[in-house]
Amino acid sequence: MRKNFLTLCLALFTLGAFAQNEFYELRVYSMKRGGPASGLHNYLEKALMPALNREGVKNIGVFEEFGMSQPAKFYLIIPYASMSSYETIHAKLKTDKAFIKDSKEYNQLSQEAFPYGRVEVSHFRAFDGIPKLIKPASGSMLFELRTYESYSEDAARRKRKMFNEGEIEIFAKTGLHSVFFGEKLAGPQMPALTYMLAFKDMEERDANWAKFVSHPDWKTISSLDEYANSVSDIKRTFLKPLGYSQL
Repeated sequence: MRKNFLTLCLALFTLGAFAQNEFYELRVYSMKRGGPASGLHNYLEKALMPALNREGVKNIGVFEEFGMSQPAKFYLIIPYASMSSYETIHAKLKTDKAFIKDSKEYNQLSQEAFPYGRVEVSHFRAFDGIPKLIKPASGSMLFELRTYESYSEDAARRKRKMFNEGEIEIFAKTGLHSVFFGEKLAGPQMPALTYMLAFKDMEERDANWAKFVSHPDWKTISSLDEYANSVSDIKRTFLKPLGYSQL
């Protein structure tokens, strides 16, 4: 299974230039402290995700944090074929009778019963190296979401170039199973990029990151002057998929 995953990742890397880059929406829901989350989960599982699936949007991921921060946060990643597809689909949802019906209970929640306080939304363009989201291997229960901030737009461009022209391939060789890579187009912490990796568990994650940092190709590419000072801060979050997640 992992061998097939590696083959797929390398194939996508090789063929990246011939595929249209996807557009990603990442939502982070910050729940109200002590409040029930069922209203949000019912809406996502029974209204929003089915409506998006009907429009051809697949592999929607829904996650919670390991350790569950307080208040809890839930993460929703939606892959669209393109930015124009995102716009078209959301326009259609406004007149989708099934979606409107399935959302009725959610939309009628009172202010006191509403499950979350705020939702943070970011938009991304997929990297050329991995232009389409890769559905992780069956049994992947640990997801690592990483955001690399850069001090300038050019520094962010150089870091994207580093990934596209070598680092993503090293990830595939060392068992860092890529799910998506995205250039942040809108959202906090800009300029930045965000990517997601999938693992069976923390033991696999730790072992494969160790392979990566000791790999000779990584030592070579990371020493190049072109990529120096391209990342100013790294934010990392460990996630686990919810039962209705499609990833």
